[in-house]
Amino acid sequence: MKTLVLANQKGGVGKSALACQLAHYLVCKAKRVLFIDLDHQRNSSRALSLNSKVTVAPFTTTELLEATELPLAPESSFVLVPGDETLSGLERRVELHNGFTNNLQDFLENAADAFDYCLIDTNPNPDIRYAMALVLSQYVLSPIELNQEAIEGIRALLGHARYGLYNIQRRFNPKLRLIGLLPNMVEPTPFQKKNFIALIQEHAKLLISTGPAAHDFASIPTRTAIAEAQAEGAYLGDMKKTSAREALREVRLSFEAVERQMAMEI
Repeated sequence: MKTLVLANQKGGVGKSALACQLAHYLVCKAKRVLFIDLDHQRNSSRALSLNSKVTVAPFTTTELLEATELPLAPESSFVLVPGDETLSGLERRVELHNGFTNNLQDFLENAADAFDYCLIDTNPNPDIRYAMALVLSQYVLSPIELNQEAIEGIRALLGHARYGLYNIQRRFNPKLRLIGLLPNMVEPTPFQKKNFIALIQEHAKLLISTGPAAHDFASIPTRTAIAEAQAEGAYLGDMKKTSAREALREVRLSFEAVERQMAMEI
């Protein structure tokens, strides 16, 4: 099982919608997907639980972190461990942080044979949940917005003194690999085009290549159909609207690039 954490220390970047659509995409490629929601806002959980193809685990993520053994439904190819409101209080339970991490690690190891991928949606504020996900995952995908604040926030993602990717790699998880930054909710405005160029000039090595040309990088456009899919708990590929099919064609290129990166040996 390959474990991918979606992480950004800034909220409002469309991370949960991206995580849900990526999970659906992988399931449609005949992959078995486990989805763990570590965000107390539960945006991913609400959307995925509306879909009949998703099996919701009989326990929440907090219960997973507090327990040593929990039943799962390996006969299902798409399982959600839903988030809950009490996740926001885990940071204050410092004496239990090691136990939380060990329980999550045991859970992932026990689930490894039943799934091809585990996707972990994280909270934007860096804390023990964010740290656990990075420590126990193989890959990181970071959705960002094309504005100056988000571009400057890349430094925190990589270099935060405690929760930065480089620190986690150095101290706890040397096999952790950044798949890349994924510009999300991209609009065809002069402002965003300018910022995309600036992002390429400064951080091209951190972007996800989709083709041979120098400007071929993965990105997800702003599309009403994506928001509608999240609200309905649907996969773009299952929606009947022409706008959904068009949106899927646009995002598929990026999802294929992410999948290729995860197919590489670490």
